[in-house]
Amino acid sequence: MQTTHSVLMVRPAAFKGNPETRLSNSFQKTLSQVPDVAELARTAFDGYVTALEEAGVNVKVIDEDTARDTPDSLFPNNWIAMMGDGTIYTFPMEAKNRRRERRQDIIADLTQDYIVNRRIDLSVFEEKGLYLEGTGSLILDHDNHIAYACRSSRSSEVAAKEFERISGYRMHWFNAYDRHQQPVYHTNVMMSLGKKYAIVCLESLSSGAERQRLLASLQRTGKEVIDVTWRQMEAFVCNVIELKDCHGQPVYAMSGRAWASFTPEQQQKISDYARLALAPIDIIEDLGGGGARCMVAEIFLEKKMPVPETCNHY
Repeated sequence: MQTTHSVLMVRPAAFKGNPETRLSNSFQKTLSQVPDVAELARTAFDGYVTALEEAGVNVKVIDEDTARDTPDSLFPNNWIAMMGDGTIYTFPMEAKNRRRERRQDIIADLTQDYIVNRRIDLSVFEEKGLYLEGTGSLILDHDNHIAYACRSSRSSEVAAKEFERISGYRMHWFNAYDRHQQPVYHTNVMMSLGKKYAIVCLESLSSGAERQRLLASLQRTGKEVIDVTWRQMEAFVCNVIELKDCHGQPVYAMSGRAWASFTPEQQQKISDYARLALAPIDIIEDLGGGGARCMVAEIFLEKKMPVPETCNHY
């Protein structure tokens, strides 16, 4: 249940650095004199989709709606989560232009193919200035029903309490900072949780008590911790995701930059355990401030008409 072999991705049409998110996202960079950013992003996106499919992951690609003016639409995991109990959650977003990413046509498309038992819309919290940006804010341990989250302007404890009440996932809060002592904007850039490994930047937790509490929870639930540095975190080594192929074998998806930033020992652990799906997505990481994990929304919903799937040969 912790991993899925199906993901939703939104192909960008007008990607660019989003000025509305830059204030709270220290991972975003300002690049000058980069010609045709949108085309570079599309090429990077398509390469990532190919890497996932070649690794045996099922990818549902939907095109960005250009009429909405949504430069971050290729990060759908922030507005939608599709859970194994048949629930689709939609989440409150901090940036006003990101709220337009929530698309009823995408949800309608999903309900055609998958069993959806209920829809929970938490976006009403936006009216109170409270946000909870999906699996950017929430790192979900599905097997143990724990939701890990670091506090930031994009992750409200009030909104999370409602998610906790509805979903049954127990919240585990902590504070995380980058090396300039700015709050980490999304939990998924400092932590990734798979079936076997938890990849975490422990030095981002300045509180020793919070660090020990997080470690204890991860170890109690059977996770082996791969501890990374601030410098590695900045290279998106935590913004990775464990998926599985159609045979149920593990796949780790990440950017080429992230993979190159792991130590040889860390690389050995991951590659001995899982097949890799790697792609160069630097332009998206630099201007968007999000990486490979942000670009996929996991589909845990059950298919309405299950059909035998043909795995790619590799």
